[in-house]
Amino acid sequence: MSVFDRSDADEFARGDRALIIYPELPGKAAVGPTARLAEAEGLASAIGLDVVRKTHYRVRNPRASTLLGGGQVDEIAETGRALEIDLLVIDATLTAIQQRNLEEKTGLKTIDRTGLILEIFGERAATAEGRLQVELAHLDYQAGRLVRSWTHLERQRGGFGFLGGPGETQIEADRRMIRDRMARLRRELEEVKRTRSLHRARRKRAPWPVIALVGYTNAGKSTLFNRLTSSAVLAEDMLFATLDPTMREISLPGVEKAIFSDTVGFVSDLPTQLVAAFRATLEEVISADIIVHVRDIAHEETDAQRNDVLSILRDLGIGSDVEGGVQPEMVEIWNKIDLLDVDKLTELRGIAQRSSDILLVSAVTGEGIENFKLHLSNLIAKKNVTHSIVLPSSDGAALAWLHARGKVDVKRETKDTLHLDVSLSRQFWGQFEKKFKLQSKDEEGS
Repeated sequence: MSVFDRSDADEFARGDRALIIYPELPGKAAVGPTARLAEAEGLASAIGLDVVRKTHYRVRNPRASTLLGGGQVDEIAETGRALEIDLLVIDATLTAIQQRNLEEKTGLKTIDRTGLILEIFGERAATAEGRLQVELAHLDYQAGRLVRSWTHLERQRGGFGFLGGPGETQIEADRRMIRDRMARLRRELEEVKRTRSLHRARRKRAPWPVIALVGYTNAGKSTLFNRLTSSAVLAEDMLFATLDPTMREISLPGVEKAIFSDTVGFVSDLPTQLVAAFRATLEEVISADIIVHVRDIAHEETDAQRNDVLSILRDLGIGSDVEGGVQPEMVEIWNKIDLLDVDKLTELRGIAQRSSDILLVSAVTGEGIENFKLHLSNLIAKKNVTHSIVLPSSDGAALAWLHARGKVDVKRETKDTLHLDVSLSRQFWGQFEKKFKLQSKDEEGS
């Protein structure tokens, strides 16, 4: 058995019959139990588990040994036997001791929320970078649970004769192996981070603005991404359908090209191991010019989902209450309006009209998409600088170039010249001066 293999208690397969338990802990009820269980069922289904039953228990005094109360554990064990359950999923974070004790008392293989999400990420990671990040997160999670993997072996293996002493324990050896492997993975991810930094620096030198889509998993980011970019990124009614980030070009009104980035979806209680391991990927969000927060506005817990996303963004150093650095523009997209009834849609339209950074769209039907693209163009244009330019009337190439990349206002036209006010990004203005070698008037303003 390799140190990096899962223990027997962790092994499960597609089609296994699963029982999901959500322990409602004191002070942890931001999301209602019904929505939380539905999300846990979605997570389990994402890796092919057959959810036979799901239920929640109120836990007033969490036990250090099992988290749940003794009577609750006995009831779970009885349900497991009656329904021939293969796997117990606890929708909370368990300690290694709690996980082991629950397995012993219920007779069921047990996995917690963190382990379940790590399993999904491990299955979905398609790129070398994604696999590195998932392995690092999994090893970090596994390091504290090694005692469970080796209960079938003698704890001591040692030397004899002149070597003397009992030697190191199997667990100590495995921890050392995991630490070494994690150190190698971190070095490889640092190289990934440097490479991404170089790519970002190259994009910064180019004039193309970067727009990052973020949001709760299954909010419709990939569907919106596909509609905007005419791509074919996997977009299904499934949690974490997209894991590895994808970048595509898009044309916007008055903007020749922008870069759209579709990132991994967030989820409540996202394991800290994953946030740390995926930091190199999430830095794509930090460096974006505009962040588009996509919300499933038809979801009953949409406000709680919004708070979870904003909490993770704050951890990354993004948000109005985060000090230091230049903050990207943020836009909130209320997606899936095609699922709303007329009264609810009317109410939400009234709220959105009173806010400058909320837009209603349906990524499925396309409603609101053109207005969204125009809004993005206006945000990009806010960072532009207006230049007064005099062009020969015959210079159609320069005029066409300006129209393609900026906002052009013809102030005055004579037989031989055009007097223009042109709003351009600083990068485009540099390109224009270099390409056409024309002088602007000594007037410049924002």
